[in-house]
Amino acid sequence: MTQRLNKYIATNLGVSRREADNLISAGKILVNKKPAEIGARVSDEDEVIVDGKKISSVSLIYVALNKPAGYVCSRKRQGETPTMYELLPEKYQSLKSVGRLDKDSSGLILLTNDGDFAFKMTHPSFVKTKIYEAHIDRALEPLHQQMISDFGIQLPDGRSQLGLEKLDETRTFWRIAMSEGRNRQIRRTFEALGYKVVELHRTNFGRYGIDGLESGNFTEVPKAD
Repeated sequence: MTQRLNKYIATNLGVSRREADNLISAGKILVNKKPAEIGARVSDEDEVIVDGKKISSVSLIYVALNKPAGYVCSRKRQGETPTMYELLPEKYQSLKSVGRLDKDSSGLILLTNDGDFAFKMTHPSFVKTKIYEAHIDRALEPLHQQMISDFGIQLPDGRSQLGLEKLDETRTFWRIAMSEGRNRQIRRTFEALGYKVVELHRTNFGRYGIDGLESGNFTEVPKAD
């Protein structure tokens, strides 16, 4: 059975198909010792070499982690701040995170060695809804709720519109739905109106949820675009 070369490269190098096509166009890919072409197909019997190194088929892994607050998503510590990779065993250390959560946020993080999957989960052209539970420092005024959910708040990097669902009568606990993933977007949206997000926890990312996964724990999950 054959498959497109860019998919083969994406799968086995952990990059996106677009990045794989760029490698092919740059002449960095050899198939059976000959320069590869865009659109080529290969099988497991073919020899594929990238920058002088042979690549082989790998098993694709998808992991869900319930990241506690206080951990960063990068591989290296930032000062004394631990990284989420310190929660994972050796066999998962090479996986890449699918998007990020800031240090002060908790909840669902996906990790994988499937670059094509990561691209489809995070690129704006593939809409993936993310659900968060947020605790803010004071009751959200109804006008401000309407501004956020119906009109959006203008931030320096563009308009931010979030779906809001009240979780209790204090109007300080909210379920938030969004399809974007700009840096600290939820926090900045509330800050623009004078509120502080005290806690922020992601419960869902596309078809993936965090139900039953304790803080700091992880599990392998099936692929679900």
